[in-house]
This record gives sequence, C-alpha cells and structure tokens, in this order.
Amino acid sequence: MRLRLPRWAAVTAVLAVLAGAGTWTAAALDEPPPVQREDRPLTLDGVRIDTSYFVAGSAGRRPAVLLAHGFGGSKDDVRAYAERLARDGYAVLTWSARGFGASGGKIGLNDPAHEVADVRGLVDWLADRPEVLLDEAGDPRVGVTGASYGGAISLLAAGHDPRVDAIAPQITYWNLADALFPGGVYKKLWSGILFSMGADARGDACGRFAPEICALKERVAVSGTPDAEARALLEARSPSAVGDRVKVPTLIVQGQTDSLFTLDQSDAMARALAANGAPVAVDWASGGHDGGDRETGRVEDRIGAWFDRWLKRDASVDTGPAFRVSRTGGVDSTDGRATLRAATADRYPGLREGTRALALTGPPQRFANPAGGAPPAVSAVPGLGGGLGGLSSSLGVGLALDFPGQHARFDTAPVTAPLRITGTPTARVRVTSTAPDGSAVLFAKVYDVGPDGRQQVLPAQLVAPVRVEDAGKGRSVDLTLPAIDHEVEAGHRLRLVVSATDLGYASPVATAGYTVAAEGPLTVPTAPGVTTRAVGLPWWVWGLPLVGLAVAAVLLLTARRRTAGPAPDPELAAVPLRITGLSKKYKGGERYSVRDLSFQVEQGQVLGLLGPNGAGKTTTLRMLMGLITPDEGEIRVFGQAVRPGAPVLSRVGAFVEGAGFLPHLTGRENLELYWKATGRPAEDAHLDEALRIANLGGALERAVRTYSQGMRQRLAIAQAMLGLPDLLILDEPTNGLDPPQIREMREVMIRYAAGGRTVIVSSHLLAEVEQSCTHLVVMDRGQLVQAGPVAEITGAGDILLVTLGEPVTDALVEKVAALPGVGTAVRTEGGLLVGLTPADGPADPTALIGELVRLDVPLTGVGPHRRLEDAFLTLIGGSA
Repeated sequence: MRLRLPRWAAVTAVLAVLAGAGTWTAAALDEPPPVQREDRPLTLDGVRIDTSYFVAGSAGRRPAVLLAHGFGGSKDDVRAYAERLARDGYAVLTWSARGFGASGGKIGLNDPAHEVADVRGLVDWLADRPEVLLDEAGDPRVGVTGASYGGAISLLAAGHDPRVDAIAPQITYWNLADALFPGGVYKKLWSGILFSMGADARGDACGRFAPEICALKERVAVSGTPDAEARALLEARSPSAVGDRVKVPTLIVQGQTDSLFTLDQSDAMARALAANGAPVAVDWASGGHDGGDRETGRVEDRIGAWFDRWLKRDASVDTGPAFRVSRTGGVDSTDGRATLRAATADRYPGLREGTRALALTGPPQRFANPAGGAPPAVSAVPGLGGGLGGLSSSLGVGLALDFPGQHARFDTAPVTAPLRITGTPTARVRVTSTAPDGSAVLFAKVYDVGPDGRQQVLPAQLVAPVRVEDAGKGRSVDLTLPAIDHEVEAGHRLRLVVSATDLGYASPVATAGYTVAAEGPLTVPTAPGVTTRAVGLPWWVWGLPLVGLAVAAVLLLTARRRTAGPAPDPELAAVPLRITGLSKKYKGGERYSVRDLSFQVEQGQVLGLLGPNGAGKTTTLRMLMGLITPDEGEIRVFGQAVRPGAPVLSRVGAFVEGAGFLPHLTGRENLELYWKATGRPAEDAHLDEALRIANLGGALERAVRTYSQGMRQRLAIAQAMLGLPDLLILDEPTNGLDPPQIREMREVMIRYAAGGRTVIVSSHLLAEVEQSCTHLVVMDRGQLVQAGPVAEITGAGDILLVTLGEPVTDALVEKVAALPGVGTAVRTEGGLLVGLTPADGPADPTALIGELVRLDVPLTGVGPHRRLEDAFLTLIGGSA
C-alpha cells in the first residue's frame, strides 16, 4: 500500500509570494490535498533550463524526486505523474532537457558535461528549498526516475552525484553503443526515428543536436557500419561508463516488446549494480518502445513504493519481488485486450538460467544478400510490432516476413509438454561468406511454429543482428538470440531462422552469398525459479457466500412463512401470456410506472408493444421476465404465475439490446457456451433450428469480432431462440441496423412465429411494427390505451386526415377536438388527424365537415387515414 498524507481541506487562496521569479498555480483544486506548481526557468552553465516544481499538503520537509522525460518530449509529458507524486508526499521537480521543450542548448545524448551537469544543478536548487528534506547541508534526500532518455539520466545522475539516494530507470539503456549498434550492426530505423525527433523547422541537417552527435549520425548512416569513434562517443555518455559508481537502491523496469532497448540492456544493468552491493529489483513490463501495454499505473505504483521505502525510509513498505515479469494470460472479453499475470522470483535469474538443449534439424543452406539489401525481412516495426508482440504468447498473433532465398531455417522436434522460455536462447552455427572481405551481416530469430508447420509467431517481434568477420573459409559463430519470456505450447516446435536482411537494420549493399549450417542445439533458458502467481480472488468471491449464508440464517430464524404462489390455471395452459391488473410504483414514491394493465397474447401472434418514452414498456417487460416483482396484479405464462426463477420462464426467450459476446470466439462457440451455462441438456438447445431461423449462414464459423452490427443482432436473436422458447421477447431488436438489416430482422420474427410460437417486440420504429406485427398493445403513462389487431388500431374510417390550406392556431385545434363525436385532434405533416368516437355523437364525416366549416377551418379535403404512425399519435395525444 502507498503511504498518503492526511487529506486537507481545499485551500481558498493560492500563495503568490515565493523567493525568486516564478508563478504558482493550483494544479488540482478539486482533489485534496491540492498541488501547487511553480513554473520557472533556471540558468545552468549559461543555458536556460525550463522547470516545474510541485508540492502538496502541509508545511514541512519531505523527500524530493527528479522526474525526467523521454527523448523528443518535454517536462509537460510527466506533469500528471509529478502531481501524483506530490500528493503522495514528495517535492517533485521536472525539467525539459537541453534541446527539448522550452529549454535552450543542444542535444548531447546525456553528455556528462552538459545534461548530467544540469541534473547536478537541479539537485543544488532542491537543496535550497524549504520544503525539501536534507540529509545534511547541501544534500537533499532525492530520488530520480524517468523513462527511456529520462531513465538513462537517472542512472547517470546516481553515478555522477553521490547525493542521489534512490533511482527507478524505465525502458532505458545501459550501453547506448550496444543498443544502437547491436552485434556491430547499425540499427538504422530506430536511429533515424530518434534523429528525426531532434530536427528543427529551419531544415538544418543537424537540427538541435550537438555537432559531434550530428557528425556521428551522418558518418554511420552513410557507411552503414559503426566505427570505433562512434562507439567510444556513445559509450562515454552511457550509464555503463559510471556503472561502478551507482550504489543506490535501483528499481529497473524494462519492456518486453522493445526493439530499441532490449532486455539484455536491463540484464547488464542489473548484474553491474548488484555487484556494487546496491539493492536491485528487476521488473519486465509488457510493453515497450515498440508499443503494447506499458502498464503505466502498475509501474507508477511500484516506483512510488520503492521511493517510499528508500526515500521516506519506511521499512514497512512492500517494494515487491526481486524479479517480476508480466505474462499474457488470455483475452479480456470486454475490450479484446490481452490480460496480464505476474510471474515472480525471490532473486533475479539473469538470462541463462535453467537451460534446455533442443536439437536442430536441417542441412547446410545457401542464401543471398540481395543488391542494396532490398527487399528486407520484417521483424520489429516501431509502433506496430509491439502491440502484436504483446499478444503473441496468448493469441498467436504476429507480424514477420522472411523472403525466399534470403534466409536459412532449422527446426526442433515438437515439444511434448508446454515449455516456458525466460531469457536468451543461444545456438552455434557455421557461416561461410562469398563477400570479397569474407564478412557477413546476419539476423537471427527464433519462431514458435504451430503443429501444421506453417503458422509461426516471432515472440515480441525481436531479432538479433550479428556481424561475422573472416568467414570466407567458414567460421563458427555463437548466436545470442533476443531475450524473451514466451510459452511454447505442447505440439509446437521452435524454428531458428538466419536471414540476410532486416527492415530495422543496415545490410551490406553489395550482393553476397552465405551458407549457414547448424553446429549444435538450440539452447533455451527456462528460469525454473520464476513462478506465475495465481490471480488473487477479490474479497467478494469468498465474502459474498459467507454474507449469503448469514442472510439465509436470519431469514430462516426471523422471516414469516411465505405463502405459496398461485396455482396453475389449466384453462390458460395454451395461452402464452395473460396480464391482469398489473401495477408497479416508482421506487420510493406514489407515482405509477405501470398501472392496472391488462391484455392477453395468443399463440402465433407477433405483438408490438408501443408507447412513448416513459410509457412503462420496459418495466412491463422486466416484470414479464421475472426480473422485478409487480406491486399488484399478476402475469401468467401458459397458465403459470410468473415469479423470479419460476420454472415456466424456461419457455421464455429474451433479447435485450446490447447482448455481449466473447469477440475472439466464433458465433457458434458463443451460442454453445451460453447454452452450456444454462445447465440444460445440449440436445434441448435446438441450435440448428435457431440458426436456420436467424439465417447467419457461413458467418457462424467466424470470430464475432468480424461481425457487422446486423450480424451481431441476428446472433443475439439466435441466442434468445435457443431451446425454441414458446414465447420470445425482443426489446428494440432493430436498433443500429440499416434498412436491409431491418428487413432481415423482420423476416426472422415472422418466420419464428410461423411455427406456432409467439413473439413480443418493443420498438420505436412504427412503420416496421406495422409490417411485422399482427397485434398491438399501445401504452401511455403506464396505462393501456388500446390493444388489438393492427388493422383494427390503424382504423377503418375512425381516424380522418383533414388537409388544410394554411396552418391553424392551437386554439382552433382545441375547438376541433371539443366537437361532438371527436376524441382527439392532432397536427400532422399533412394537416390534422381527427379521431372519431361514434359512441359520443355522430361519426358521419359529412357532419364533421359542416362543423369544421362553421369553425372557419381552412380545410381542402377530408378522408380516412390508416397509417400506424398517425393512429399512434392520435391515441397518445399530448404525450407525443
């Protein structure tokens, strides 16, 4: 649990008088304790550095946190996290690094003489703040965290400034030369992306980069080969250069779907810092620079706990396991995203623990490097591959491409039991090159191959490049494959692929031929000490049964004996539905949502339940389905009184708008799973009959996520039809459908009722109800207005359309409605709809015409009108 300061009352004024220039603003007045932010530029070594300072809560000293941003960003990117840390009791300082945001200077890739020196200046500034806790004069209690570029500066700050007390670097590098030139190969795609982030609007080739960085990039990009000078410059600005000096508690968070800074960077980091004797924890999160789920909330929680332990010195705080890795565990049916589970160990296992050797089969294979290195093979694509890589373990989703004639491949035998790989696989191959200098640039990767031998997934979309020298006469090479955490299912095999090209890297432009032979097994680490935790059960899983037992005991001891339900009525055994005197009051009030409602539905009818919003239709349907209990009256289905859980409800099928399905399952699998959940025998489902009526065709075998809205609606109807219920209730079944889909839904209802069953449909589409329904029940303000066949309700002369030569006033409409023999008068697009009431006076249209002329109504014609829409408007009058 995170420690939090007591909640304070909202402040009524914002402090505006503080030392130095700067403006304080309330960053979260609506969430106590309020956070105050001071925006101010600091001048460090003659360069303007833009900063923001955050504090919250009462007066008093507290530890400080320096919060750094990623490459290409600014201090604004981390503002929300800064406010959160401030509310958790820290003084937080954010800043835009040189060359970014509103700060001046040039981008030096965390140059110790500039960017790292800036951090030392920021620590000096914190030491003078009255809110910051000091370990001694000039030495604030301070932690540093950030992601990517900001993660590296946290490591460098700890190596260059002994006043730093704890760090939490995220998805970052240990040795930038190894990260951008892995295996001696230039990572051109990522390098190009990073340098584009430092461009400026003037078209300057160097953009905002320091001259030495610009020269390095141009030199390596042109040659395609990193040189010793480039490596030396990047290594001098890497945390590895001061690794022996980083001796503070360090939480290392690295991403699994990250082709920029791979897991081997965090491994080197962890081994070096542990050797220094510092407390170190390693956390492999799911996402990374390539995309996917970065688990931001969970990671921030863990960093907060880490700082609580080492900055607030609270020994009671649980900082988590020494090693944690997020593993995919299926798909969340609500949003289609991969679910994550934690696997942990009480120590960091490294990348080579618990190895298992798998024999590789396949003869020596010859392939070519194409001229210009094109077309290249595809593995990781920044921003695209990560999302797929995150699903590769659970769904077998991936994106990878190797062109024929440009790679060699070697397979293992299928594994007989699930195999979890955690770490770096290795293999030994012999490489022969026809290039003039005998060199080769190769790209190695390990695929998870399905039982059919064709479907293959590249875990985390990662590939390992390697430059091989002096291979003209053949040379044995030990391949170190990308570090992964991936489970291979039983029956799957692993495939080692060695390719001549890759989209993300620079390949030789000259044509060359390579021959690769497997010289040993594929060795995979299993990290047996890492165990996947079972998903913890929320309290209500075990708590609710106990509460239920207690409630049941109280009811048994104190409740009055309940009377038995009404006996079945044999005379109504063939009547699908009879509602008598049904009433239901709004909760906590005297007003009725349904009042004294009575009607009967016969077999073979398609009954439309109509009424304006608030008429009580939904409440009636909920009582009919046994979801709520009426206050008065009764509902009988086939003579049986309806109560919650009544056995007769098994003869009722219902569709409520927005039925949920598991998107990764097919339509058929969803229906079978639903029926299985009812606990009824499979043969009672009548699945084929329901599907034939719903008319889904071949779409039934496709995943539901590929369905159109109309197909989903028909699948929901098919689900309601399972078991072929004698009474089918459909609530707004045509919502969201286009006209052809509405017509299909109409045919579904008509086909279903044609077999002697009954359908009740509630809908706002009056024209559609008129075409699909045989009978209607019209409700208004909770009461029955009229019930009967559609033709009877639309009227046979009882509703007249009076066409007008000009608009009439409200007063004149009221006079028409008050005429003898007239029940209602409602404006419509064509004039006035006049409902006649023969029992009250003359129903002769001729007499009506005379009365209209007497009232000076500018009529141009009078005739019968039979549209349901007009009849409906006439029936409900002012409720329209």
